[in-house]
This record gives sequence, structure tokens and C-alpha cells, in this order.
Amino acid sequence: MPNSSSAEALDAIFKAYDVRGLCPGQLDPTLAEAIGAGFARFALEDSDGAVTKVLVARDMRPTGVELAAAFAAGAASQGVDVVDLGLGSTDLLYFASGSLGAPGVMFTASHNPAEYNGAKFCLAGAKPVGEDSGLGRIKELALLRTQGELADVGTPGSLSTDDLLDAFADHVRSFVDVSALAPLKVVADTANGMGGLVVPAVFSTLPMDLEVMYGELDGTFPNHPADPLNPENQVDLCARVLEVGADVGLAFDGDADRVFLVDEQGVGLSGSTTTAMIAAAMLDRAGGGAVIHNLICSKAVPEVVREHGGEPVRTRVGHSFIKQVMAETGAIFGGEHSAHYYFRDNYRADSGLIAALVVLEQLSLAGVPLSELRKPFERYAASGEINTRVDDTSAVIEQVAAAYPDATVDRTDGLTVDCGDWWFNLRPSNTEPLLRLNLEAADTDAVSARVAEVQAHMAG
Repeated sequence: MPNSSSAEALDAIFKAYDVRGLCPGQLDPTLAEAIGAGFARFALEDSDGAVTKVLVARDMRPTGVELAAAFAAGAASQGVDVVDLGLGSTDLLYFASGSLGAPGVMFTASHNPAEYNGAKFCLAGAKPVGEDSGLGRIKELALLRTQGELADVGTPGSLSTDDLLDAFADHVRSFVDVSALAPLKVVADTANGMGGLVVPAVFSTLPMDLEVMYGELDGTFPNHPADPLNPENQVDLCARVLEVGADVGLAFDGDADRVFLVDEQGVGLSGSTTTAMIAAAMLDRAGGGAVIHNLICSKAVPEVVREHGGEPVRTRVGHSFIKQVMAETGAIFGGEHSAHYYFRDNYRADSGLIAALVVLEQLSLAGVPLSELRKPFERYAASGEINTRVDDTSAVIEQVAAAYPDATVDRTDGLTVDCGDWWFNLRPSNTEPLLRLNLEAADTDAVSARVAEVQAHMAG
């Protein structure tokens, strides 16, 4: 890749929370090597030279093999040892970073289509690396590498491998009382993603009947996209739950750090409902504490937190922000409407598997179907995320804000307008000229009417 285009190439793939791009096309082994050198140098800078090794894992995308190897070579060129964890889920990489006290990278494009790949970074202890916490510096150093200005450092680091799957499975199971688990029938749709590896490993010693759908690791996603946030990608799971009479369905994304749940009637739970359920369980066990929720979660979440003796803490959307606030507050748990669930005792990192087990434990203890267990946590109707392409996101946001002069307005992340019996958040996409609308009201009729109202204000 010519040096003159390196800055543009890096700008195209460095996002707010991670690296992501078309592969091949935007992300290739040459850039991966530069990013590896840049990340190793950044980790050394951040730790005042204390870092001695970097962990590397990857998902099942075919391009990950070359990218991970190139990254490892770049990191080793800076004198740090590289430990290749091989195939793994993102939460396995976070566990490795936390338990081994080493920075790491996960090569994945999560729920993106097969033609994409990318990388998620963390410092030792699974400390997040985002736009405001080092990602920009990594990009600067990677650019220097492409320009020949970040040289090799002395003797290169060593390359070795490690397998932490069993240790990770033990860690996940430690979040529940295994003896309290009932012999539930569970169907897990892993969408040919990394759940096909980690889910059976975790369930292998549990007293449950597990069926895995699309468990073959295949980064071409031959059955359906690995994006469970889209209800279309839960259709097969819902049908299978009904067909076999399962107690619960689990829908994982490509790198298996997110999970959506489906009840025995084939009806999915929102991320907000699952957040509220887990928050109640964690608070009851801990006897209180802070719980983080992002600003597009249902109002039911802070209500449930308070009812269970906890302190709700509202934050903007995004894992790096949530993990930072968890560290500042000592929160025991954090949840996002997008189905990321964070646990203090998981190095404040997110894990779909831990979340799933906590719900399964509550289901076992309650002795009622999930369709009943969920009811107290579902108090309002929601629009879901509605994306609208606009020419000027800032102008449209101001136009909408002006239409609600008497409402409570919050600018934490985009625009949040609270009108008492209904509220909405309108925020710009990080990567596209889109506005994302999330709205909640008392019932579905009110949601439909209010969405139409807000959209009319957006249109001017």
C-alpha cells in the first residue's frame, strides 16, 4: 500500500470503538501488521514499559487467519511476546486479558456481513480502548509504521499459543449456582459464529438439554446473518423453540459477546427486559449497588434497579463509556438495549454467555415459564431503533428539539426528550449520515402516534 494513501486507509477503518472494514479491500495484512506494531507500542507507552506480552484471538472469518498472523508479527517487532489464543469469542479474549493481566486484540467484525473483518482492543485487565482512550494513538502509531518511522525494537518478541477455552467455561459457570439449575431444554442459534465453540463448552457440565442451531464455524454465514438485533435473524430460532418445546432460546451474534433471549412461546425479549432481569438478580445477590444502563434502555430498568435496592446510573451508548463508568462507580452490573451485558466480576467486560446463565438460573429458581418471569420487567411499549437517512444530522436534531420547548431535554448522547408519559432519544450514527430514533410510551398505539409525530418534526 503506498504511503500517500495510508492515512486515508487507516481513517476508513478506525471507528469509535474498534477497527472495521471490508476485507479484502480496506483491511489487509499490511495494515494489520502496522496496527500490531502500533498497538504494542501504545500498550508499552500506557504501561511505562511494563507490558511483556500481547494476546491475539480471532473469530471464524477466513480472513482472520492472515490478519491475526500479520498483527502478531507487527506486535512482536516491538519486542513484546505474542500469545495466540486461536479461535475464540470476544468475551473469551476479555477473560484472557483479565485473568492473564495482558493487553489483547480480537479479530472480528461481530455482526457485520462476511466481507468485513476488524479488531477490538483492550489493555491489561480487559480495560477498554476506544476513540477517547487510545484508539487514536494506535492509529497514529500504525501510520508511522506504514511510513517506515516506527522501527523494529531490538530482539523481536516470541510467538506462542495457549488454549483457555476450559478455563473460560469454568469462569462463566462461576456466576451461577450450578446445583440450582433445572434440567431445562435450551436451543441456541449461534449463526455459524463463535458461539458454536464456546456455548457447548460452557453447557457441557450443566444439567440442561442443549441443542445448537448452525453450530458449524463458518464465516460466510450460510444460514442467516449473525445479527440477532434484527428480528428477521431470530425467526429460525423462534420456530425451533416452538417445534421442540424448548424452555428458552438463545440467539448469539458473530463473536458471541451478545445474546438475545426467546421465551417458550417463541417471543423474543428486548435487551432492556434482559438487563432489568439480570440487574434484579445481581442486586438481590449483592444486597445493592450501582447498576449502569445506557440512555436508550427502557425506563423500566432504573425502576427495577431502585426496587431491588440499587442505584441506577445512566450513561451514553457504547461499551467503552459503560466500562469507564463501571470503574468509576464500582457498579456490579451494566446493560445496554443492544444486548451487551457487563459484569463487575468479569473484569467489567461484557459476556452474552454469563448473561444467559444468570437468566437460566432465575428461570430455574422461579419455576415458572420465561413468558411469566418476564412480565414484571416489561412495563412500556417501545418503537425499536428506527434509522432515517438525513443530509444534516445536527440541523435535524435542533429542529426536533425546538418542537418540544416544555419537555425535559438531555444532550448526553444526541437528543433525549422526556415528556412524562413518553420519551425518545434521537442520536446520530458514528459512521453514516443516519439518525437513530428510539421511543417509548405507555402502549403500542401511543408509540405509533408519537413516532409519527417525531418523524414529522424531523421532516420539517
